[in-house]
Amino acid sequence: MSIALVASILVSAGTGQLEIPPQEVLGSLLHHIGIDWLPAPTHAAGDATLWTIRFPRIAMAVLVGAGLAVSGLIMQAIFGNPLAEPGVIGISSGAAVGAGLSIVFGLTFFGQWTTAVLAFAAGLIATLVVYGMSRADGKTEVVTLVLTGIAVNAIGGAAIALLTFLGDTQSREQIVFWQLGSLQGSGWAQVWITAPVIAVGLFAAYAAGRKLDLLALGERNARHLGVNVELLRIVMIFVVALLVGASVAFAGIISFVGLVIPHLMRMVMGPAHIPLVTASALGGALLLTLADLGARTLVPMAEMPIGMLTALVGGPFFFWLLRRTRKRSGGWG
Repeated sequence: MSIALVASILVSAGTGQLEIPPQEVLGSLLHHIGIDWLPAPTHAAGDATLWTIRFPRIAMAVLVGAGLAVSGLIMQAIFGNPLAEPGVIGISSGAAVGAGLSIVFGLTFFGQWTTAVLAFAAGLIATLVVYGMSRADGKTEVVTLVLTGIAVNAIGGAAIALLTFLGDTQSREQIVFWQLGSLQGSGWAQVWITAPVIAVGLFAAYAAGRKLDLLALGERNARHLGVNVELLRIVMIFVVALLVGASVAFAGIISFVGLVIPHLMRMVMGPAHIPLVTASALGGALLLTLADLGARTLVPMAEMPIGMLTALVGGPFFFWLLRRTRKRSGGWG
């Protein structure tokens, strides 16, 4: 996957209205670190196009894809089922509402961080609501989890509609951006804000990997082995809100990355969470890099919403996973 990710980055960076061969893309990267092994872009605007427009956009795709995939992995671990995903249970829509509040009312009390902070806070609130309502007799009920997520998504959609009604034309356009999801206009400023947040989230996921393995044995067994289950869940919920809030704040709602990638990686690699964090981060980065490439190139002279593409892939996968889980459990009754 690392090789595939590097290849997708080179192809994506070279694809567009200005075509740049992969060896020239790699040559541009190497030239910036003082290595002159490969030719630089021959087009006069090639180097500027790569470093001003395409590389920051691809960097955001890698960061957001990794963050969403790892957040989905954590959700599945702490809820103990493969159906948990930030978008499915309302975290993404909650975070988008927080961002919408910042947009419509022009809030600036955290400076350039205001949108991200409000997105993070609203996503955390949505997570806590879903978690609290899906608990019964010390267990998380998968059906209640999904149904509560539907309700939270409905409330979030209504709040976004209200903000769209209250906002001016510019605010409405920005809110539509949140609902569709896009990496258009991503710059290095967004990358430098998002990168440390995603890095902290990944570090926390690695640090909790062994405890998540013990939690997979069951809450009672995990407690006997010294795991403070509730504290672990609360901390991990905070980490998920951090990852999703940072991603949604700059990319809008991008659904199903956190559902598809962790489940596929678990099917291939098994249940150990430390290697799964690495695999999910790489898989999410690869998926979103390819989805962004498709969003830019599938329709000539236009750009498709990246969230729409991931939903077209993730929606059918979710139906299959729901049916598969139901068969394994012998029904929901």
